[in-house]
Amino acid sequence: MTGTPSPLLVENFRGRQTPDAPLGARTWFRVGGAAEWLLQPADAEDLGTAMRLLPPDFPVLSLGACSNVIVRDGGIDGAVIRLGKGFAEIESDGDGLIVGAACLDITVAETAAQAGLAGLEFLAGIPGSIGGAVVMNAGAYGSDIATVLDWAEIITREGDLLRLSNHALAFGYRRSALTDGAVVVRARLRGTPAEPAIIAAAIVEVRAAREASQPVRARTGGSTFRNPDPAQTHLKAWELIDAAGCRGLRIGGAQVSEKHCNFLLNTGEATARDLETLGDTVRARVQERSGVALHWEIRRLGRPGEAA
Repeated sequence: MTGTPSPLLVENFRGRQTPDAPLGARTWFRVGGAAEWLLQPADAEDLGTAMRLLPPDFPVLSLGACSNVIVRDGGIDGAVIRLGKGFAEIESDGDGLIVGAACLDITVAETAAQAGLAGLEFLAGIPGSIGGAVVMNAGAYGSDIATVLDWAEIITREGDLLRLSNHALAFGYRRSALTDGAVVVRARLRGTPAEPAIIAAAIVEVRAAREASQPVRARTGGSTFRNPDPAQTHLKAWELIDAAGCRGLRIGGAQVSEKHCNFLLNTGEATARDLETLGDTVRARVQERSGVALHWEIRRLGRPGEAA
């Protein structure tokens, strides 16, 4: 850890600031070390102030619902930003919703249904929160954030509030142009007027499809690897993993899901090292079997722990 001589990282911070804050229990995998500092700002103004007061070279990382991350066993240096209820408001705005970055994706989908706005049902099939969904252009069931987002507001590492258009975010497959240190605080998502009951029924179908095909009740982290470029292969990541004989593969307490082999599981005693080693083993076997290089979709963050 980088260390700091002050009992408080940020003076006059209105939110919560916690040194040496355990992160493992906050992640869907339930693994990982501690954050050197965990900052939970009261609102966007509080976050902007903290960003301005932190030394420019002090590491800053924003974490949302932690549904698609592996926090390594050695923890994370610097400040981890976690947005709470001050960033969880949803406001109707004509043909769209203005949503806080801390809003869960499923909550946004259900709120859109109640407002009679179709087109956001796919969010019901994505674990996590809107801030992370914007950063990685999350998508499922035939749509993604790039299709429905009008703008996103961010706090820069310098503490400035900026509103970026869809074009400025330069979305690609599971990525955006947002740089390290920038924190999404709000976004406007566009819908299409439709009958609330029809939208609600579509959400039920999405959730049922996810329940049937994914290990949603396990300690997992969502899709592990991105699907390859169709120009390289027509096969999905899970098909390549299955063909390489990795379904059910175990290392330590980590296992490739039998139900959907693009998911890694913590069977109860896994470490972050187990999960990352298993993922890299899968990548190597797929490369050897098919010649295709799989790329991590799950973010791996922080420092490795001591080897056992």
